Amino acid sequence: MYVLAVIEHASRRIRILGATAHPSAAWDTQVTRNLVMDIEDAGCRTKYLIRDRDGKYPALFDAILADAGIAVVLSGVQMPRMNAVMERWVRTCRRELLDRTLICNQRHLLHALREYEMFYNLHRPHQGIANARPLAPLPTPFTEPGRLAQLNIRRHDRLGGILHEYEHAA
Repeated sequence: MYVLAVIEHASRRIRILGATAHPSAAWDTQVTRNLVMDIEDAGCRTKYLIRDRDGKYPALFDAILADAGIAVVLSGVQMPRMNAVMERWVRTCRRELLDRTLICNQRHLLHALREYEMFYNLHRPHQGIANARPLAPLPTPFTEPGRLAQLNIRRHDRLGGILHEYEHAA
């Protein structure tokens, strides 16, 4: 299965665009149109999209992004560090989700990836950006020493216990 995902470098917000067994020019074009509409609806100011030189991207892929004012930057040949943020996400997704899950079909893969997308964007702290979450504000720090003794933390499991979310009980 081929998965198409994009990540915002500044906030580390991930967007799973789709998955297919046989990527075609029509599929890539439709997914790109959906991405452009999502970016416009979110009011996000995107200037560049870094992508590899894979032949699966049709010329229309770049044309749709150019019409939206997004310049496509091709990564260098055999230079995985040029897009290290996305490479790191792929490695994290494989380690935390895909290596621990037996995927049955495309629908199951998309369900697991959507759950992981929500977990990654809403709950999982990102150490490189001060433990912030892409779609959630930083929690207020504890200033009272007595409050640290009364931490009531609850665990919520996602995807059958593969992903764990911890939060303070109200």
